[in-house]
Amino acid sequence: MLYEHLLWPKDLIDLDQFTTEHLTAVLDAAENFREVSEREIKKVPTLKGKLVVLFFHENSTRTRLSFEVAAKRLSADTIALSASGSSMSKGETLLDTARNIEAMNPDALVIRHSASGAPSYLGRRLKCPILNAGDGAHAHPTQALLDLMTIRRRLGRIEGLKVAIIGDIAHSRVARSNMIGLKTLGAMVTVAGPPSMMVGGLSDEYGVQVYSRPEPALDGADVVIMLRIQLERQSGRLFPGAREYARVYGLNAQRLALAKPGCLVLHPGPVNQGVEMTPEIYDCPQSVILDQVTNGVAIRMALLFLLVDNSERKGSQPLA
Repeated sequence: MLYEHLLWPKDLIDLDQFTTEHLTAVLDAAENFREVSEREIKKVPTLKGKLVVLFFHENSTRTRLSFEVAAKRLSADTIALSASGSSMSKGETLLDTARNIEAMNPDALVIRHSASGAPSYLGRRLKCPILNAGDGAHAHPTQALLDLMTIRRRLGRIEGLKVAIIGDIAHSRVARSNMIGLKTLGAMVTVAGPPSMMVGGLSDEYGVQVYSRPEPALDGADVVIMLRIQLERQSGRLFPGAREYARVYGLNAQRLALAKPGCLVLHPGPVNQGVEMTPEIYDCPQSVILDQVTNGVAIRMALLFLLVDNSERKGSQPLA
């Protein structure tokens, strides 16, 4: 098999587990699985007879549906579980719930949780592969991977590109995972956002350039990733209002003109139109937001294939 020479982690927690070779292998595998989604019959028997549990402690539309579609296109059986529909609403702990799920012998557990570190916590205690579908403000590795795939498909490469990430950096798990993945593949990354939505040490920890205004971050950019304002993770109001945020940090035609011609516009969704970007930017030819959704299914198919297959391979060991 093409990927057998690589040692894969048991769990997918964040992209710092992956080398350049691992990231490239995931993107290459996703390209193959994207072709499946373009067929008349959108299904392959790769994971036939396997069980994938989708445990979403937080609300989700794109990620949950994308994982479910990905698993079903690989012919796996799926069970979807939310916190409100589980015994956690009766006081059962996360670990007890997860252990009861594991007692049903799933082949993979996909989890989204409001607490940073929850997937890692379960990964150290459960035998089945854990795939992080977003944990608190910590990480969202599959979103970052689909962003990488979208960029590579459109521009042909990632190495040497300038990528600007703009918005609520402090509360964004998407920003963190993207910074890791983009830097690993050789991109130059700039970030910008209100000082109240920024964290210190980004330059040292991630090797990115940090600005308090979007204009210098956008200057000469090949790609811009706009972030949603994470109101649900903020303990208090961190900016005067939506209109003021849009005026200073929102992506409009004038700001996009600072980037290179043809600069791609990405957003993890859902988009607050008129705040993070104007409606004309959302619908412009440079916007690849819907491509991100399409590529998300292919990325999650690739990851389910690689990690479930890895868990059954004899002699394979988790990455350190």
